[in-house]
Amino acid sequence: MIPNIYYHRRRGDLGVLAEVELSQPRVAETVELLQALIRNRCVNTGERSAGHEVRNADVLAQFLGSTVDTQVYDAAPGRRSLVARIEGSDPAAPSLGLLAHTDVVPADDQDWLRDPFGGELVDGAVWGRGAIDMLNMTACMAAAMRTLGATGFRPRGDIVFVAAADEEARAEFGARYLLERHRDDVLTDYVLTEGGGWPLTAGPRPKLSWATADKGTAWLRLRVRGRAGHAAMPYGADNALVKAAEVVRRLHTHRVSPVISDVWRGWVAGMGFDAEVAAGLLDERSVLSVAREQTGDVAAAAHACTHLTITPTMARGGVAINAIPECVEIDVDARTLPGQTRGEVASEIRNALGELDPEVTIEWLHELSTTQSPLSTPVFDTVKDVTRAIVPGTELVPSLITASTDAEYFRRHGAKAYGFSITTDYVSPTEFAAMFHGPNERIDVRSLALSTTLWERLARSF
Repeated sequence: MIPNIYYHRRRGDLGVLAEVELSQPRVAETVELLQALIRNRCVNTGERSAGHEVRNADVLAQFLGSTVDTQVYDAAPGRRSLVARIEGSDPAAPSLGLLAHTDVVPADDQDWLRDPFGGELVDGAVWGRGAIDMLNMTACMAAAMRTLGATGFRPRGDIVFVAAADEEARAEFGARYLLERHRDDVLTDYVLTEGGGWPLTAGPRPKLSWATADKGTAWLRLRVRGRAGHAAMPYGADNALVKAAEVVRRLHTHRVSPVISDVWRGWVAGMGFDAEVAAGLLDERSVLSVAREQTGDVAAAAHACTHLTITPTMARGGVAINAIPECVEIDVDARTLPGQTRGEVASEIRNALGELDPEVTIEWLHELSTTQSPLSTPVFDTVKDVTRAIVPGTELVPSLITASTDAEYFRRHGAKAYGFSITTDYVSPTEFAAMFHGPNERIDVRSLALSTTLWERLARSF
Protein backbone atom coordinates (compact mmCIF):
# COMPACT_ATOMS: atom_id res chain seq x y z
CA MET A 1 0.00 0.00 0.00
CA ILE A 2 1.14 3.58 -0.66
CA PRO A 3 0.01 6.79 1.07
CA ASN A 4 -3.38 8.35 0.87
CA ILE A 5 -3.59 12.16 0.82
CA TYR A 6 -1.45 13.62 3.61
CA TYR A 7 -1.00 17.37 3.93
CA HIS A 8 0.77 19.84 6.11
CA ARG A 9 -0.67 21.38 9.23
CA ARG A 10 0.94 22.93 12.26
CA ARG A 11 3.41 20.54 13.82
CA GLY A 12 2.48 19.25 17.25
CA ASP A 13 -1.27 20.03 17.18
CA LEU A 14 -2.28 16.41 17.64
CA GLY A 15 0.21 15.97 20.46
CA VAL A 16 -1.18 18.99 22.28
CA LEU A 17 -4.85 18.28 21.64
CA ALA A 18 -4.89 14.56 22.28
CA GLU A 19 -6.62 13.70 25.54
CA VAL A 20 -5.61 10.11 26.13
CA GLU A 21 -4.15 8.23 29.04
CA LEU A 22 -0.83 6.80 27.95
CA SER A 23 -0.81 3.64 30.04
CA GLN A 24 2.88 2.85 30.13
CA PRO A 25 2.64 -0.96 30.31
CA ARG A 26 0.22 -1.13 27.37
CA VAL A 27 2.23 1.31 25.25
CA ALA A 28 5.40 -0.66 26.00
CA GLU A 29 3.66 -3.89 24.97
CA THR A 30 2.53 -2.36 21.68
CA VAL A 31 6.03 -1.05 20.94
CA GLU A 32 7.61 -4.42 21.74
CA LEU A 33 5.09 -6.24 19.55
CA LEU A 34 5.76 -3.89 16.64
CA GLN A 35 9.50 -4.40 17.05
CA ALA A 36 9.05 -8.18 16.96
CA LEU A 37 6.90 -7.98 13.81
CA ILE A 38 9.50 -5.82 12.05
CA ARG A 39 12.37 -8.10 13.06
CA ASN A 40 10.63 -11.15 11.60
CA ARG A 41 11.39 -9.92 8.06
CA CYS A 42 8.17 -11.07 6.44
CA VAL A 43 9.25 -9.68 3.07
CA ASN A 44 6.84 -10.21 0.20
CA THR A 45 8.42 -10.21 -3.26
CA GLY A 46 5.31 -11.58 -4.94
CA GLU A 47 6.57 -15.14 -5.21
CA ARG A 48 4.73 -18.10 -3.70
CA SER A 49 7.69 -18.94 -1.46
CA ALA A 50 8.09 -15.35 -0.18
CA GLY A 51 6.46 -13.60 2.77
CA HIS A 52 6.98 -16.19 5.51
CA GLU A 53 4.09 -14.55 7.33
CA VAL A 54 3.85 -17.60 9.56
CA ARG A 55 6.48 -15.87 11.72
CA ASN A 56 4.29 -12.87 12.44
CA ALA A 57 1.11 -14.92 12.72
CA ASP A 58 2.76 -17.05 15.40
CA VAL A 59 4.03 -13.96 17.26
CA LEU A 60 0.51 -12.52 17.25
CA ALA A 61 -0.97 -15.81 18.45
CA GLN A 62 1.49 -15.88 21.34
CA PHE A 63 0.81 -12.22 22.14
CA LEU A 64 -2.98 -12.69 22.22
CA GLY A 65 -2.73 -15.93 24.15
CA SER A 66 -6.04 -17.08 25.60
CA THR A 67 -7.55 -13.60 25.91
CA VAL A 68 -9.53 -14.07 22.67
CA ASP A 69 -10.45 -16.94 20.38
CA THR A 70 -7.82 -17.24 17.65
CA GLN A 71 -7.41 -19.41 14.59
CA VAL A 72 -4.74 -19.60 11.91
CA TYR A 73 -5.15 -20.34 8.20
CA ASP A 74 -2.37 -21.57 5.93
CA ALA A 75 -2.95 -20.74 2.27
CA ALA A 76 0.44 -22.23 1.35
CA PRO A 77 3.56 -23.29 3.25
CA GLY A 78 4.67 -20.30 5.32
CA ARG A 79 1.76 -18.11 4.16
CA ARG A 80 -0.23 -18.01 7.39
CA SER A 81 -2.97 -15.57 8.41
CA LEU A 82 -4.45 -15.17 11.89
CA VAL A 83 -8.03 -14.37 12.86
CA ALA A 84 -9.09 -13.42 16.40
CA ARG A 85 -12.71 -13.03 17.44
CA ILE A 86 -14.67 -11.64 20.38
CA GLU A 87 -18.17 -13.00 20.03
CA GLY A 88 -21.03 -10.55 20.40
CA SER A 89 -24.06 -10.91 22.63
CA ASP A 90 -26.59 -10.08 19.89
CA PRO A 91 -26.47 -12.14 16.65
CA ALA A 92 -28.51 -9.43 14.91
CA ALA A 93 -26.10 -6.62 15.82
CA PRO A 94 -23.65 -5.38 13.14
CA SER A 95 -20.18 -6.91 13.25
CA LEU A 96 -16.92 -4.96 13.09
CA GLY A 97 -13.66 -6.07 11.49
CA LEU A 98 -10.19 -4.74 12.25
CA LEU A 99 -8.20 -5.65 9.14
CA ALA A 100 -4.40 -5.71 9.17
CA HIS A 101 -1.63 -7.38 7.22
CA THR A 102 1.64 -8.96 8.32
CA ASP A 103 3.84 -8.78 5.22
CA VAL A 104 6.11 -5.95 4.08
CA VAL A 105 7.85 -4.90 0.89
CA PRO A 106 11.63 -5.36 0.44
CA ALA A 107 14.11 -2.83 1.83
CA ASP A 108 17.61 -1.99 0.63
CA ASP A 109 19.91 -1.56 3.64
CA GLN A 110 22.12 0.92 1.76
CA ASP A 111 19.31 3.49 1.58
CA TRP A 112 18.53 3.42 5.30
CA LEU A 113 20.06 5.33 8.19
CA ARG A 114 19.26 2.36 10.45
CA ASP A 115 18.77 -1.37 10.02
CA PRO A 116 15.41 -1.70 8.20
CA PHE A 117 14.69 -4.88 10.13
CA GLY A 118 16.21 -3.83 13.44
CA GLY A 119 13.02 -2.43 14.96
CA GLU A 120 15.07 0.13 16.87
CA LEU A 121 13.38 2.59 19.22
CA VAL A 122 15.16 5.91 18.74
CA ASP A 123 14.02 9.34 19.97
CA GLY A 124 10.48 8.16 20.55
CA ALA A 125 9.99 6.40 17.20
CA VAL A 126 10.20 2.78 16.08
CA TRP A 127 12.26 2.33 12.91
CA GLY A 128 11.89 -0.44 10.37
CA ARG A 129 10.17 -1.74 7.28
CA GLY A 130 6.45 -1.90 7.99
CA ALA A 131 6.52 0.75 10.73
CA ILE A 132 3.82 2.71 8.86
CA ASP A 133 2.74 0.11 6.27
CA MET A 134 1.17 -1.41 8.24
CA LEU A 135 2.74 -3.39 11.06
CA ASN A 136 2.07 -0.39 13.30
CA MET A 137 -1.68 -0.84 12.93
CA THR A 138 -1.33 -4.61 13.18
CA ALA A 139 0.35 -4.19 16.57
CA CYS A 140 -2.17 -1.56 17.76
CA MET A 141 -5.18 -3.64 16.75
CA ALA A 142 -3.72 -6.73 18.43
CA ALA A 143 -2.99 -4.78 21.61
CA ALA A 144 -6.56 -3.46 21.70
CA MET A 145 -7.97 -6.95 21.15
CA ARG A 146 -5.87 -8.36 23.98
CA THR A 147 -7.03 -5.62 26.37
CA LEU A 148 -10.67 -6.16 25.39
CA GLY A 149 -10.39 -9.90 25.83
CA ALA A 150 -8.48 -9.71 29.10
CA THR A 151 -11.15 -7.48 30.66
CA GLY A 152 -13.95 -9.83 29.65
CA PHE A 153 -15.55 -7.28 27.32
CA ARG A 154 -18.57 -8.57 25.40
CA PRO A 155 -19.65 -6.44 22.41
CA ARG A 156 -23.15 -6.40 20.95
CA GLY A 157 -21.89 -7.60 17.58
CA ASP A 158 -18.82 -9.70 16.83
CA ILE A 159 -15.42 -7.99 16.77
CA VAL A 160 -13.04 -9.74 14.36
CA PHE A 161 -9.32 -9.01 14.01
CA VAL A 162 -7.80 -10.27 10.75
CA ALA A 163 -4.02 -10.30 10.33
CA ALA A 164 -3.72 -11.31 6.69
CA ALA A 165 -0.74 -12.49 4.70
CA ASP A 166 0.15 -11.32 1.18
CA GLU A 167 -1.39 -7.84 1.09
CA GLU A 168 1.67 -6.38 -0.62
CA ALA A 169 1.26 -8.64 -3.66
CA ARG A 170 -2.03 -9.98 -4.99
CA ALA A 171 -3.62 -11.27 -1.75
CA GLU A 172 -3.72 -14.76 -3.27
CA PHE A 173 -2.42 -16.20 0.00
CA GLY A 174 -4.15 -13.67 2.23
CA ALA A 175 -7.43 -11.77 1.96
CA ARG A 176 -8.56 -13.44 -1.25
CA TYR A 177 -7.88 -16.90 0.14
CA LEU A 178 -9.65 -16.13 3.41
CA LEU A 179 -12.73 -14.71 1.73
CA GLU A 180 -12.96 -17.51 -0.82
CA ARG A 181 -12.29 -20.41 1.56
CA HIS A 182 -13.29 -19.12 5.02
CA ARG A 183 -15.71 -16.30 4.28
CA ASP A 184 -17.87 -16.72 7.38
CA ASP A 185 -14.82 -16.59 9.65
CA VAL A 186 -13.54 -13.24 8.41
CA LEU A 187 -16.33 -11.25 6.76
CA THR A 188 -17.98 -8.55 8.88
CA ASP A 189 -20.54 -5.87 8.17
CA TYR A 190 -18.00 -3.08 8.63
CA VAL A 191 -14.22 -3.15 8.22
CA LEU A 192 -11.57 -0.67 9.32
CA THR A 193 -8.08 -0.91 7.91
CA GLU A 194 -5.10 1.11 6.65
CA GLY A 195 -5.09 4.13 4.38
CA GLY A 196 -6.50 6.94 6.52
CA GLY A 197 -6.17 8.90 9.72
CA TRP A 198 -3.36 11.18 8.60
CA PRO A 199 -3.41 14.91 9.41
CA LEU A 200 -4.69 17.17 6.65
CA THR A 201 -4.33 20.90 6.13
CA ALA A 202 -6.86 22.60 8.35
CA GLY A 203 -7.89 25.78 10.06
CA PRO A 204 -8.39 25.89 13.82
CA ARG A 205 -9.92 22.38 13.88
CA PRO A 206 -7.79 19.32 13.05
CA LYS A 207 -8.82 17.18 10.09
CA LEU A 208 -7.98 13.51 9.53
CA SER A 209 -8.49 11.55 6.31
CA TRP A 210 -11.34 9.02 6.24
CA ALA A 211 -10.66 6.70 3.31
CA THR A 212 -13.88 5.63 1.63
CA ALA A 213 -12.48 4.30 -1.66
CA ASP A 214 -9.42 2.66 -3.22
CA LYS A 215 -8.23 3.34 -6.75
CA GLY A 216 -8.37 0.37 -9.07
CA THR A 217 -5.24 -1.58 -9.98
CA ALA A 218 -3.96 -2.76 -13.34
CA TRP A 219 -0.57 -4.47 -13.46
CA LEU A 220 0.65 -5.05 -16.99
CA ARG A 221 3.70 -6.42 -18.78
CA LEU A 222 4.74 -4.80 -22.04
CA ARG A 223 6.92 -6.87 -24.38
CA VAL A 224 9.03 -4.82 -26.76
CA ARG A 225 10.29 -6.75 -29.77
CA GLY A 226 13.47 -6.25 -31.79
CA ARG A 227 15.88 -8.48 -33.64
CA ALA A 228 18.75 -10.43 -32.10
CA GLY A 229 22.27 -9.74 -33.32
CA HIS A 230 25.90 -9.36 -32.30
CA ALA A 231 26.59 -6.32 -30.12
CA ALA A 232 29.82 -5.66 -32.04
CA MET A 233 27.75 -4.59 -35.05
CA PRO A 234 25.11 -2.17 -33.70
CA TYR A 235 24.68 -0.01 -36.82
CA GLY A 236 21.16 -0.40 -38.18
CA ALA A 237 20.28 -2.99 -35.53
CA ASP A 238 16.74 -3.37 -34.24
CA ASN A 239 17.73 -3.24 -30.56
CA ALA A 240 14.77 -4.05 -28.29
CA LEU A 241 16.50 -2.41 -25.33
CA VAL A 242 16.93 0.91 -27.10
CA LYS A 243 13.33 0.74 -28.23
CA ALA A 244 12.21 -0.12 -24.70
CA ALA A 245 14.02 2.92 -23.36
CA GLU A 246 11.90 5.08 -25.67
CA VAL A 247 8.75 3.23 -24.55
CA VAL A 248 9.56 4.02 -20.91
CA ARG A 249 10.22 7.65 -21.75
CA ARG A 250 6.90 7.97 -23.58
CA LEU A 251 4.95 6.37 -20.75
CA HIS A 252 6.60 8.72 -18.28
CA THR A 253 5.88 11.88 -20.27
CA HIS A 254 2.39 10.92 -21.46
CA ARG A 255 -0.29 13.26 -20.13
CA VAL A 256 -3.67 11.82 -19.21
CA SER A 257 -6.70 14.11 -18.95
CA PRO A 258 -7.94 14.75 -15.38
CA VAL A 259 -11.26 13.45 -14.09
CA ILE A 260 -13.16 15.14 -11.25
CA SER A 261 -14.80 12.27 -9.33
CA ASP A 262 -17.36 12.40 -6.53
CA VAL A 263 -14.66 11.29 -4.06
CA TRP A 264 -12.46 14.22 -5.06
CA ARG A 265 -15.41 16.61 -4.76
CA GLY A 266 -16.06 15.29 -1.25
CA TRP A 267 -12.45 15.79 -0.24
CA VAL A 268 -12.32 19.36 -1.55
CA ALA A 269 -15.59 20.19 0.24
CA GLY A 270 -14.37 18.63 3.48
CA MET A 271 -11.11 20.54 3.47
CA GLY A 272 -12.82 23.90 3.69
CA PHE A 273 -10.79 25.76 1.05
CA ASP A 274 -11.87 29.26 0.18
CA ALA A 275 -14.31 29.47 -2.70
CA GLU A 276 -11.77 30.42 -5.36
CA VAL A 277 -9.33 27.62 -4.50
CA ALA A 278 -12.14 25.06 -4.25
CA ALA A 279 -13.49 26.07 -7.65
CA GLY A 280 -10.03 25.71 -9.18
CA LEU A 281 -9.53 22.26 -7.67
CA LEU A 282 -12.86 21.12 -9.12
CA ASP A 283 -12.10 22.38 -12.63
CA GLU A 284 -10.36 19.89 -14.93
CA ARG A 285 -8.57 22.76 -16.65
CA SER A 286 -6.99 24.15 -13.49
CA VAL A 287 -6.86 21.42 -10.85
CA LEU A 288 -3.10 20.85 -11.09
CA SER A 289 -2.09 24.49 -11.41
CA VAL A 290 -4.20 25.44 -8.38
CA ALA A 291 -2.94 22.42 -6.41
CA ARG A 292 0.68 23.44 -7.06
CA GLU A 293 -0.01 26.77 -5.35
CA GLN A 294 -1.04 25.08 -2.08
CA THR A 295 1.32 24.12 0.74
CA GLY A 296 2.61 20.59 1.28
CA ASP A 297 2.21 17.77 -1.24
CA VAL A 298 -1.17 18.81 -2.56
CA ALA A 299 -0.10 18.71 -6.23
CA ALA A 300 1.15 15.11 -6.15
CA ALA A 301 -1.96 13.94 -4.33
CA ALA A 302 -4.29 15.97 -6.54
CA HIS A 303 -2.71 14.44 -9.61
CA ALA A 304 -3.10 10.88 -8.27
CA CYS A 305 -6.71 11.52 -7.18
CA THR A 306 -7.82 13.01 -10.50
CA HIS A 307 -5.85 10.97 -13.03
CA LEU A 308 -5.43 7.48 -14.33
CA THR A 309 -1.74 6.94 -13.58
CA ILE A 310 0.59 4.74 -15.65
CA THR A 311 3.98 4.08 -14.07
CA PRO A 312 6.75 1.87 -15.49
CA THR A 313 8.41 0.11 -12.54
CA MET A 314 10.56 -2.80 -13.76
CA ALA A 315 12.44 -3.84 -16.92
CA ARG A 316 14.28 -6.97 -17.93
CA GLY A 317 15.80 -8.30 -21.13
CA GLY A 318 18.85 -9.57 -22.94
CA VAL A 319 20.70 -12.88 -22.78
CA ALA A 320 24.37 -11.85 -22.88
CA ILE A 321 26.49 -8.71 -22.68
CA ASN A 322 27.65 -9.18 -26.28
CA ALA A 323 24.20 -9.85 -27.76
CA ILE A 324 21.64 -7.33 -28.99
CA PRO A 325 18.38 -8.29 -27.25
CA GLU A 326 15.35 -9.28 -29.28
CA CYS A 327 12.88 -8.83 -26.43
CA VAL A 328 12.63 -6.57 -23.38
CA GLU A 329 9.83 -6.74 -20.81
CA ILE A 330 8.57 -3.64 -19.00
CA ASP A 331 6.27 -4.01 -16.00
CA VAL A 332 3.76 -1.20 -15.54
CA ASP A 333 1.63 -0.21 -12.53
CA ALA A 334 -1.58 1.57 -13.57
CA ARG A 335 -4.16 2.95 -11.12
CA THR A 336 -7.70 3.70 -12.23
CA LEU A 337 -10.37 6.08 -10.98
CA PRO A 338 -14.02 5.15 -10.35
CA GLY A 339 -15.66 4.01 -13.56
CA GLN A 340 -12.47 3.64 -15.60
CA THR A 341 -12.06 0.38 -17.52
CA ARG A 342 -9.36 -1.91 -18.90
CA GLY A 343 -10.10 -0.45 -22.32
CA GLU A 344 -9.25 3.06 -21.13
CA VAL A 345 -5.95 1.87 -19.64
CA ALA A 346 -5.00 0.10 -22.88
CA SER A 347 -6.06 3.11 -24.96
CA GLU A 348 -3.88 5.51 -22.97
CA ILE A 349 -0.88 3.18 -23.29
CA ARG A 350 -1.44 2.85 -27.02
CA ASN A 351 -1.70 6.63 -27.36
CA ALA A 352 1.56 7.03 -25.47
CA LEU A 353 3.36 4.49 -27.66
CA GLY A 354 2.34 6.15 -30.92
CA GLU A 355 4.05 4.54 -33.92
CA LEU A 356 5.80 2.05 -31.60
CA ASP A 357 2.46 0.44 -30.75
CA PRO A 358 2.68 -2.41 -33.32
CA GLU A 359 6.01 -3.51 -31.83
CA VAL A 360 4.68 -3.81 -28.26
CA THR A 361 2.34 -6.44 -26.84
CA ILE A 362 0.42 -6.11 -23.57
CA GLU A 363 -0.10 -8.87 -21.00
CA TRP A 364 -2.50 -8.26 -18.11
CA LEU A 365 -1.04 -9.59 -14.86
CA HIS A 366 -3.49 -8.37 -12.22
CA GLU A 367 -6.61 -6.23 -12.32
CA LEU A 368 -9.01 -4.73 -9.79
CA SER A 369 -11.63 -2.09 -10.47
CA THR A 370 -12.17 0.79 -8.05
CA THR A 371 -14.23 0.03 -4.94
CA GLN A 372 -16.02 2.50 -2.69
CA SER A 373 -18.09 2.51 0.49
CA PRO A 374 -20.80 5.04 1.44
CA LEU A 375 -19.73 7.92 3.64
CA SER A 376 -22.66 8.06 6.05
CA THR A 377 -22.82 4.83 8.05
CA PRO A 378 -23.09 3.96 11.75
CA VAL A 379 -19.39 3.14 11.91
CA PHE A 380 -18.52 6.59 10.56
CA ASP A 381 -20.57 8.24 13.28
CA THR A 382 -18.98 6.10 15.99
CA VAL A 383 -15.43 6.63 14.73
CA LYS A 384 -16.04 10.37 14.54
CA ASP A 385 -17.33 10.51 18.13
CA VAL A 386 -14.53 8.32 19.51
CA THR A 387 -11.86 10.29 17.65
CA ARG A 388 -13.23 13.61 18.91
CA ALA A 389 -13.06 12.28 22.46
CA ILE A 390 -9.37 11.54 21.89
CA VAL A 391 -8.53 14.58 19.73
CA PRO A 392 -11.19 17.24 20.45
CA GLY A 393 -12.74 19.01 17.49
CA THR A 394 -11.42 16.57 14.89
CA GLU A 395 -13.18 16.46 11.55
CA LEU A 396 -13.05 13.41 9.26
CA VAL A 397 -12.57 14.21 5.57
CA PRO A 398 -13.60 11.62 2.94
CA SER A 399 -10.56 10.59 0.93
CA LEU A 400 -9.44 8.33 -1.88
CA ILE A 401 -6.62 5.85 -1.31
CA THR A 402 -4.44 6.31 -4.36
CA ALA A 403 -3.16 2.74 -4.24
CA SER A 404 -5.04 -0.35 -3.09
CA THR A 405 -5.59 -2.25 0.14
CA ASP A 406 -7.29 -5.47 1.22
CA ALA A 407 -10.40 -3.37 1.79
CA GLU A 408 -11.10 -3.83 -1.91
CA TYR A 409 -11.62 -7.58 -1.50
CA PHE A 410 -13.85 -7.20 1.54
CA ARG A 411 -16.00 -4.62 -0.27
CA ARG A 412 -16.48 -7.09 -3.12
CA HIS A 413 -17.94 -9.53 -0.61
CA GLY A 414 -20.39 -6.97 0.76
CA ALA A 415 -18.55 -5.28 3.63
CA LYS A 416 -18.45 -1.53 4.06
CA ALA A 417 -14.74 -0.87 4.46
CA TYR A 418 -12.78 2.26 5.42
CA GLY A 419 -9.23 3.33 6.08
CA PHE A 420 -8.52 5.09 9.37
CA SER A 421 -6.19 5.42 12.36
CA ILE A 422 -4.79 8.35 14.33
CA THR A 423 -1.33 9.47 13.29
CA THR A 424 0.46 12.51 14.68
CA ASP A 425 2.40 14.99 12.56
CA TYR A 426 5.72 13.69 13.89
CA VAL A 427 7.51 14.28 10.57
CA SER A 428 6.87 16.61 7.66
CA PRO A 429 4.24 15.55 5.10
CA THR A 430 6.86 15.11 2.39
CA GLU A 431 8.99 12.88 4.58
CA PHE A 432 5.98 10.88 5.71
CA ALA A 433 4.84 10.16 2.15
CA ALA A 434 8.37 9.17 1.12
CA MET A 435 8.52 6.47 3.80
CA PHE A 436 5.85 4.31 2.15
CA HIS A 437 7.84 1.59 0.39
CA GLY A 438 10.84 3.91 0.85
CA PRO A 439 13.78 4.19 3.25
CA ASN A 440 13.86 5.26 6.90
CA GLU A 441 10.30 4.16 7.66
CA ARG A 442 9.37 4.89 11.27
CA ILE A 443 6.39 5.62 13.52
CA ASP A 444 6.29 7.66 16.70
CA VAL A 445 5.21 6.03 19.95
CA ARG A 446 2.44 8.59 20.52
CA SER A 447 0.75 7.53 17.28
CA LEU A 448 0.86 3.94 18.48
CA ALA A 449 -0.72 4.95 21.79
CA LEU A 450 -3.45 7.02 20.11
CA SER A 451 -4.38 4.31 17.61
CA THR A 452 -4.44 1.56 20.24
CA THR A 453 -6.79 3.70 22.32
CA LEU A 454 -8.90 4.35 19.22
CA TRP A 455 -9.43 0.65 18.44
CA GLU A 456 -10.27 -0.24 22.03
CA ARG A 457 -12.72 2.62 22.53
CA LEU A 458 -14.29 2.01 19.13
CA ALA A 459 -14.97 -1.63 19.98
CA ARG A 460 -16.56 -0.63 23.27
CA SER A 461 -18.72 2.05 21.64
CA PHE A 462 -19.88 0.39 18.43
